Amino acid sequence: MGVDYYKILQVDRSAKDDDLKKAYRKLAMKWHPDKNPNNKKEAEAKFKQISEAYDVLSDPQRGRFMISSARKV
Repeated sequence: MGVDYYKILQVDRSAKDDDLKKAYRKLAMKWHPDKNPNNKKEAEAKFKQISEAYDVLSDPQRGRFMISSARKV
């Protein structure tokens, strides 16, 4: 099964662009490696996941593909 980008960003599947951006910024600030010097490895991994999720969901072409693929499963 594929990655649930909505779950990573902690938003509903009906989230609008503004909701995605707010969730991304909140989580990116929380998990930025510079903000977590004591837990840098985990922070880097989470930050990369969050960035990938936002990139996919904010791109209309990729986001629609991911949504339609998830429904087929």
